[in-house]
Amino acid sequence: MKTLKLTMITSAILAHSVAFADITAITNTTIHTATDNGVLEGATLIIEDGKIKAINPETVTADVTIDGSGKVVTPGFIGSMNQLGLVEVGAVAASRDAGDDEAGVDFDASTAFNPRSSLIAYARKGGITQNLVTPWGGKSEFAGLGFVVDLSGEFNSVTDKQTALVVHLGAKSKGSRAKALDNVVKKLEAQQDKLSKKGDKDDTKPNAEEKVLTQVLAGEMPVIASVSRASDILEVLKLKDKFGLDLIIQGADDAVLVADELAAANVPVILSAVSNLPSSFDSMHAHLENAGKLEKAGVKVILSIGGDGSHNVYQLRFDAGIAVANGMSHEGALKAVTANPAKALGIDGGVIAKGKRADIVMWSADPFEFSTTIDKIWINGEEVSTESRHDKLRDRYTTDSDMPRAYTK
Repeated sequence: MKTLKLTMITSAILAHSVAFADITAITNTTIHTATDNGVLEGATLIIEDGKIKAINPETVTADVTIDGSGKVVTPGFIGSMNQLGLVEVGAVAASRDAGDDEAGVDFDASTAFNPRSSLIAYARKGGITQNLVTPWGGKSEFAGLGFVVDLSGEFNSVTDKQTALVVHLGAKSKGSRAKALDNVVKKLEAQQDKLSKKGDKDDTKPNAEEKVLTQVLAGEMPVIASVSRASDILEVLKLKDKFGLDLIIQGADDAVLVADELAAANVPVILSAVSNLPSSFDSMHAHLENAGKLEKAGVKVILSIGGDGSHNVYQLRFDAGIAVANGMSHEGALKAVTANPAKALGIDGGVIAKGKRADIVMWSADPFEFSTTIDKIWINGEEVSTESRHDKLRDRYTTDSDMPRAYTK
C-alpha cells in the first residue's frame, strides 16, 4: 500500500511537471529545416515537451519567446564514427575504453560511456547534439557495436544501444584482406544456416553474438563497413546483395570511382571532407571534392571528422564548410551532418519538422562560416550551456584572482 501511494504521488508530480512545462517560441528567424521544405524565412518555431510542436502556427502562445531576427536556426548536428565519451586522453591507456583484444560482434562499449567527459561540452560548442559512438574493436574484423548518445551531459544520455555493427575490412598491417572478408562471409553464412534450421532439433537460446547477427541478417541493424579501396567497396556491395544487409560504407576515399554503383545500391557513405592526401595505397583518390562529387552522383553523404574524432568533433561544421567550398551544395552539406545520419542510423532528430525531437541550434549566422557562433542550443527540448572546460580555463587565466596564474608571468 505504501509503495502504491508513493507511486501515485510520483505520478502526480510528473503529471504536474509535464502540464506546466515551458513552451518556447523562436520567432522572426531563418530556419534551415534539412527537409524538402528547405529554408523558411521570417519563420516561427514552437518547442514543447522535448518535441517540435509547430512551425509557423497561426497563433503563438508561449511561456518563453525568443526573437530570432538575423539568426539562423538548424537541426542539431550529428557526429559519427568517433570514440567521444570512451576516450578522454588518447595517450593515457587508463582513459581508453573503446577497444579490447577480445572485442568482436557483440562488443558493446556503451556501459563505459562517460557523459561527463570534458570533451562532451566542447563538442556541443560546435552544434553537435547527438553522436554515434563507435568502438575500434580488437583483433577481430568485427569491431563491435556503435551506440547513439545525446550531448546533454546527463547520465541517461545513451539514447540507443546496439545501433550498428562496425566491421573493419580493407588493408591489413598483417595478413590478407581476403581472409578478413572471408571471415565475415563465413560468420554470416553460419548464422544464416542456423536460422534456416531453427526449430528442427535445436532449442538452445541464441547467445549475444547470434542475436546481433540475426538482427543484421534481418536488415534490422545497419552494418558499417570500414573500407576505402574501390575494389573492396564493390566486394562489400556483393555482401549487401547476398545477405540483404542494411549497409553503410565508411572511409571510402576511393568511393568516387564507384559512385554510380553506390547510388544504385542506395548505400550511404561516411567520409571526411578534409581527406585530401593518400594515407595508404587504398586511398589514392582522396580529394577535397569527393563529398561534392558523391552528392552529385546521388549518393547519400554523411560527413564525419577524420583523425582523432574524439577530441575534434567540434570541427564538424568547419569540415562541412570546406565541403561546400569544394563543390558540395550548402543544403547537401547540412543534410550530411543532420538528416542523412539520422535516417541511415534510425536516429530521432536531424530535421526540423513537426513531431520530431527538438534538437535545435540558433546561430549568429551561417553555421559553416568560421566566425559564426552559437547563440542558444536545445537538446531534447531543453536549453543547455555552451560553456566548456576551455572557456573556464580562459577565464581563470585572464581574470585577476587569488588563484595561481599557472605558467603566466
